[in-house]
Amino acid sequence: MDAKIQAKYKKLLLEEKQRLLNNSKNAVKHELTLSPDDLPDETDLAASEINQNLIFKLRDRERQLLAKIDEALSRMDEGTFGTCESCEEPIEPRRLEARPVSTLCIACKEKQEHREKIYA
Repeated sequence: MDAKIQAKYKKLLLEEKQRLLNNSKNAVKHELTLSPDDLPDETDLAASEINQNLIFKLRDRERQLLAKIDEALSRMDEGTFGTCESCEEPIEPRRLEARPVSTLCIACKEKQEHREKIYA
């Protein structure tokens, strides 16, 4: 992969990583603080628990995406970024622009999803 193109993807990945880290910091400050005065009854408590569960699920997804970003940055250092892990063919640039953490080309990803659908 051309160094200029790889630098573009690296910039995208680092920007997304920074955005996710900023979201996490804001979540800790604002979304996860809970005051007993805000929950006068059981209904409010239940609604608050549902909201916090949703926040935890979103943060977990962001954590997983951060790990994928770190893996993609490692692949850049190794020189394997943009190469399908299954067929070892180059991953299409449009796919990498849409999802820079991709490890599979479209054809291999479709095969993987098809197998998962069959065995799920």
